[in-house]
Amino acid sequence: MSRHLRALEENLGCALVVRGRDQRRTELTSQGRDFVQVAEKWLLLWQEAREVSGRDRTRTLRAASVGSLASYLLPPVFRAFLEEAPGRTLTFHNYHSREAYDYVAQGLADIALISDHMYHTQVETIPAFRSRMVLLTGPGLDWAETVHPSALDPSRELRLPWNPEYDLWHSFWFSSAAAPRAVLDQMSLLEEFFSWQDSWWDSWAVAPAVAAVPLAKKLGLTVRTLDSGPADEIIYYLQGPRRKETLVRHFLACLDRELARRPEIQSLLNL
Repeated sequence: MSRHLRALEENLGCALVVRGRDQRRTELTSQGRDFVQVAEKWLLLWQEAREVSGRDRTRTLRAASVGSLASYLLPPVFRAFLEEAPGRTLTFHNYHSREAYDYVAQGLADIALISDHMYHTQVETIPAFRSRMVLLTGPGLDWAETVHPSALDPSRELRLPWNPEYDLWHSFWFSSAAAPRAVLDQMSLLEEFFSWQDSWWDSWAVAPAVAAVPLAKKLGLTVRTLDSGPADEIIYYLQGPRRKETLVRHFLACLDRELARRPEIQSLLNL
């Protein structure tokens, strides 16, 4: 084991462990702790690779989406997709929009739901649904049902960078010198911040209704309308040159039914 470890360190060009004098006690270096995460991912990929021969790939849908949809929209869609036809399997990954385009183009994902529209020669970008942007606040804020951006204190904001259009709106109403309470890149972190002690419940955030409405119900928050708010968020689905038409069509049908149960979402699917 020592020889393998030293060979690995030589290949990586850094020390992974700090060895004690008696060579019996070792501790991970900072690079070693980082490498553990890489090694765990590699192990999962290796296990998945060994299972390839036993899979019926024609019945496996490889799906991807941005994080907010994975948390607040897609779970019942996945359940319906799997329950309707026993034997189907699902592989899901959480990707940012730019990553999703590359994976779909390479055939590593059959369908991806993204929020940031881009152009790719090998990928078809199709509108899936529209979701208005709303103001999400804690119960400690006694505000009117409709709030103008000028009434918002940027120092209490929990900001997420939704899309370029939202960033432009934000830059128009708030000074670039204004420091928000926190800048986050995951919707799950927004949920965590809003669930903290009462002193954090005077915070506010702007979010698409597809995520804000279920989050408000879960935590007892308030969803308010923004006067002169940002443009609606449009979610697109991506399809590449190598896709499973039948599975994708069934998935979209399950998605469309879920959208019909959510009045805050306007489906744009043309099935």
